[in-house]
Amino acid sequence: MDERSARIEKAAELRRRGIDPYPHTFRRSHTITEARALWERRDPASQERIAVTLAGRITGVRRMGKANFAHIEDQDAKIQLYVSVDKTKDFAIFRDFIDRGDIVGIEGHLFTTRTGELTVEAAKVSLLCKAIEPLPEKYHGLQDLERMRRQRYLHLLAEPDARTLFLKRSKVAALIRSFLHNQGFVEVQTPILQPIYGGAAARPFVTHHNELKRDLYLRIAPELYLKRLIVGGFDKVFEIGNCFRNEGIDSTHNPEFTMVELYQAFADYHDMMTLLEELYKHLARELNGSMVLPARPVHGKEVAIDLSKPWRRLTYFDAIKEYTGVDVSGVSTLADAITAASRAGVKTDGMEKMDWEHVLGEIFDQKVEEHLIEPTFITDFPAGLCPLTKRHRTDPRLAERFEPFIGGMEVANAYSELSDPAYQREQFEAQKRRAAAGDEEAQPMDDDYLLALEYGLPPTGGLGFGLDRLVMLLTGATSVRDIILFPQQRQQADQ
Repeated sequence: MDERSARIEKAAELRRRGIDPYPHTFRRSHTITEARALWERRDPASQERIAVTLAGRITGVRRMGKANFAHIEDQDAKIQLYVSVDKTKDFAIFRDFIDRGDIVGIEGHLFTTRTGELTVEAAKVSLLCKAIEPLPEKYHGLQDLERMRRQRYLHLLAEPDARTLFLKRSKVAALIRSFLHNQGFVEVQTPILQPIYGGAAARPFVTHHNELKRDLYLRIAPELYLKRLIVGGFDKVFEIGNCFRNEGIDSTHNPEFTMVELYQAFADYHDMMTLLEELYKHLARELNGSMVLPARPVHGKEVAIDLSKPWRRLTYFDAIKEYTGVDVSGVSTLADAITAASRAGVKTDGMEKMDWEHVLGEIFDQKVEEHLIEPTFITDFPAGLCPLTKRHRTDPRLAERFEPFIGGMEVANAYSELSDPAYQREQFEAQKRRAAAGDEEAQPMDDDYLLALEYGLPPTGGLGFGLDRLVMLLTGATSVRDIILFPQQRQQADQ
């Protein structure tokens, strides 16, 4: 009989003996961490025994005749059990029916063994869940990355460090909320199902509402709804929530991801730079106790990035010149942009159908991004790349937008928000023309948003960043799929 079949038979035999292998509840007195703290705080001179009722999953068993040792583990810690024929009620049930991977409840007293290991002398062991599938072999865990991501529950069981990673992710979200609350921001929730998608250049997921008899879209960004709230009188708002973009899957992209987006009235993109830099430094200190990020591979080398120094600020045009040697500061036509792309070593096939701003975008994406290792704000983008952004106050070819880069990865996007309804309508019209020409990521016209702008949007700074990429940086993870609990995966037949 194989192990799985043997476990099924054990569960059946327990039922025949009147023991439910899947009881409804169990009341524990402490977590394992709390029990350990109790022991540390005890009076060593006292003879009083410390009683505890604990619960956890069995991660190992050593059977020694009339005495068994085991370890149980809960979310945060593990502890040894001592189960004996003399001290433990229904010892035979533990001996004959309990396996590694089962979840048990323990009633007993704390003591330390001769080797100094804190242990529970079990007076009673209750089976709380009979595991049918055996856990991965103890010392090897899971080595298959795809299996780890598809069966995250198994990954979390086999590798406690994986739980630690996701607990850190949870702490990052809590720290962001606390930081923004202390800055006076109000957390809000905006629609995930939207009649018109907008706020980013991306293809949406489409669904259908049967009662309304209309298509709806999973949001690609909360931006346009959050700015409606600024119109409505809020000074500072933020949202942490999932967004959806119908795009590829790679180490920095997942179709469903968590966005942090915030807007502040009477501010601009300079204020957003200051806020973001302060936030990143705060998170690094609170999460890791250091301003130096965990080392991660960049261009084949392990690089530990220091956030403590003031972040560099470099304009879009200056970045292209610095890393390609091509001066694009005078570019304002498609012909000039294609010439610049050719000089920068970028293939120009098909660029005659683009506008000059997007040609420069190709130069930047292909030749500049990978070099931006130390924290750097890239500022003042070509206006044609920024349909929701104010024009630059000194150069109308540009927009007051920035993107910060760390480790060669873009980690946020921010603007001085466009508040002129007439100019915003022109930008939406330009997006319509791009869509008609085949651009699947062009943003649609949003007449209600334009109406909101006509009621008046004050000068506003806006900032959005992916929580997933932020957690990657703070933990040293190398793939966004490693810090999303259940990432989208290709079908196994397509691997």
